Amino acid sequence: MSRSARFSSLDDWLAWQETLHPAKIELGLERLGRVLARMGRQRAPFPVITVAGTNGKGSSVAMLEAILRAAGYRVGTYTSPHLLRYTERIRIDGREIDEPALCDAFETVDKARGDISLTYFEFGTLAAFDLFFRSDLDVAVLEVGMGGRLDAVNAWDPDVALVTAVDVDHAAWLGSDRETIGREKAGIFRAGRPAVCSDPQPPYSLIEFAREVGAPLYRAGDDYRYRDHGGNWSWTAAGRRREALPWPIMRGVSQLQNAAGVLMALDCVSDRLPVDQRAVREGLLSARVRGRFEVLPGDVPEILDVAHNPQAAEELARNLVRLPAPGRTLAVFAVLADKDIAGIVRPLAACIDHWFVAGLGGARPTVAGETARQLEAAGIRSVECGSSVPSLLIEARRRAEPGDRIVVFGSFNTVAEALAESV
Repeated sequence: MSRSARFSSLDDWLAWQETLHPAKIELGLERLGRVLARMGRQRAPFPVITVAGTNGKGSSVAMLEAILRAAGYRVGTYTSPHLLRYTERIRIDGREIDEPALCDAFETVDKARGDISLTYFEFGTLAAFDLFFRSDLDVAVLEVGMGGRLDAVNAWDPDVALVTAVDVDHAAWLGSDRETIGREKAGIFRAGRPAVCSDPQPPYSLIEFAREVGAPLYRAGDDYRYRDHGGNWSWTAAGRRREALPWPIMRGVSQLQNAAGVLMALDCVSDRLPVDQRAVREGLLSARVRGRFEVLPGDVPEILDVAHNPQAAEELARNLVRLPAPGRTLAVFAVLADKDIAGIVRPLAACIDHWFVAGLGGARPTVAGETARQLEAAGIRSVECGSSVPSLLIEARRRAEPGDRIVVFGSFNTVAEALAESV
């Protein structure tokens, strides 16, 4: 019989959780469901909004949280992965959870699990659920970690489910094409509960799954629309309209697409969580999430972007074109081993003048030299390798001249290492 670990520090808890389960990633809800039952946390006592998708999840969650808080609601938000601190993953009423409270929640989970082995992500999700359950929330906003159908956050039934842009990523776990992945994302849909898809061209499998389970599906371009009017934009759905909306403060050409899906999701629960125009405006102008085309100004601006799949790289390329630099664009690039490197770099080849390539450690490590070889195979010639993201960022800064810019991208890990060096 296992006994509670009772660690005194968050770092010790997290290090132990990394060793608890034989696999780093094992999708499925059976283990987590058994522990939830022991904890008495099977159903949320407040509305739940769950967000899945390949790209745009983090931005959509940030907008949902900001708008709902501006409307006066007490919101619990669960996201992953984190950039600098694990505690970033859980926010209650806009505040990052503190380490003692999180350690107490880990203790609760450990006592309830008995001999049930949990993955790192499952352990954290259960802790978030426990904290939310005890925090007198009005609503919880949950970001799916991977996929949807078998992801840990799907243990709680959503009152409205939102799927953002769908593309191929995590192919080893989710499948190698949009149709297979779309069905996994749609696994967060529930019978009789509204589902929203902000992808303008959703996989047919997602539409069909909603039909099979009886979830009313609201699709961008069909069931709701948005229009850019230059200085502002508007949103319409079934006779309902929001006019003169400000552009989201987060940069990026897809942010209107994300924002429109968020407004549709909120409209679906407006009977329980009404949101007025003031709250929408305030939320759009305050919602921020780090590492999504985040521009750090200066003589040599630095752009941080977690883009790590071809669809996100295409978005990054469009954003770079929309925000041109008079000088060169230098890239600091590092990516995990399971990614489509050629697919990521191809849309950016014309935007970047020189590439600094690093390897990454962790569960899916890469070596800089191998990444560089794949860039060269994709037709990119101006490439050099370095030992780490921080050292290459320092070198890029040394070589850059006023008017140039530096783009750091390829992974959450890449951006996190760059941010840590900048602190």
